[in-house]
Amino acid sequence: MLLVNLSVTLDGVIQAPGRPDEDTHGGFRHGGWALPYFDPLMGPQESGPAPALLFGRRTYQDFHSVWPKRKDNPFSAILDNAQKYIASRTLVEPLPWQNSTLLRGDAATTVAQLKSDSAKDLVVLGSVDLVQTLMRANLVDEYVLSIHPLVLGTGARLFRDGGPYVTFELIDTKSTKTGVVITRYKPRRS
Repeated sequence: MLLVNLSVTLDGVIQAPGRPDEDTHGGFRHGGWALPYFDPLMGPQESGPAPALLFGRRTYQDFHSVWPKRKDNPFSAILDNAQKYIASRTLVEPLPWQNSTLLRGDAATTVAQLKSDSAKDLVVLGSVDLVQTLMRANLVDEYVLSIHPLVLGTGARLFRDGGPYVTFELIDTKSTKTGVVITRYKPRRS
């Protein structure tokens, strides 16, 4: 199963939720918008075997520059120990972060093969360009969206203009004390 796990604003922005300098491309000035809304319910949850992580190049490099240094955060150990797959046409091996494997070639093709071969669930964190590729190839099985109660008016969006018509089935929903609604949606395949 391939899951996309993202923080999103009410107007669909997913760019740079974690830090002001996380992703400024396109002149984006609202980085770190999710931080005031953090709630323990949004942190790592113990639930079965750990999934493998799937990243695009930019998100992988950003996560690697930050998380291995945060030894006081429980999420660091989870990320360090997780198997990580990186879809990139420009990175070369060996990759610097432990348990990292480079996926070469067309992302949709290599991820489809990985999804078919993997015994573990695959979870995409961030990686807006990769998510767009996976959505166009109908490879996403579930979306876990942490919907934050704010509108930014600018930034990279999850569902862009010109995308396909898709309906979703709500699988689960939880609300945090900070107003974030965590939803799980399954796309309905026609």
